Amino acid sequence: MKASLIKLFDREIDRLHYEIEQYKDETALWKVEKNISNCSGNLCLHLIGNLNHFIGNIIGNTGYIRQRDLEFSTKNTPKATLLQEVSSVKEVVITALSNFPEEKLQDDYPIEKDGEKPTYELMLLHLLWHLSYHVGQINYHRRLLDS
Repeated sequence: MKASLIKLFDREIDRLHYEIEQYKDETALWKVEKNISNCSGNLCLHLIGNLNHFIGNIIGNTGYIRQRDLEFSTKNTPKATLLQEVSSVKEVVITALSNFPEEKLQDDYPIEKDGEKPTYELMLLHLLWHLSYHVGQINYHRRLLDS
């Protein structure tokens, strides 16, 4: 399971990097239209913060302090900075997961989710799904608004 999680997080973070990199118009990263409430730039910052907190800090003991509000209020971060931060969080995630003992996957994750304490395995699967979901949104946003 651990090897599969590492492989999938590696793939999905690479997809995030690819989607951000593909924006031709850097300002399009920050566009919102009609019923689209979150732009790709903020979704990217959100994923970086989410992974740094729930995997980097909780599993990897990085000391990262999350500022979730800034993930959605910060605007116009340069594309190059976003890409560098995606690369950095990939290293954090892969290192944390590589160093995590596989036998602990069935232990309780130290933070409640939806009123329950999930196992590390369930939390990691949730985080993987969350990452993939938002990467899909970014892909759609890019194709819709980066003309």
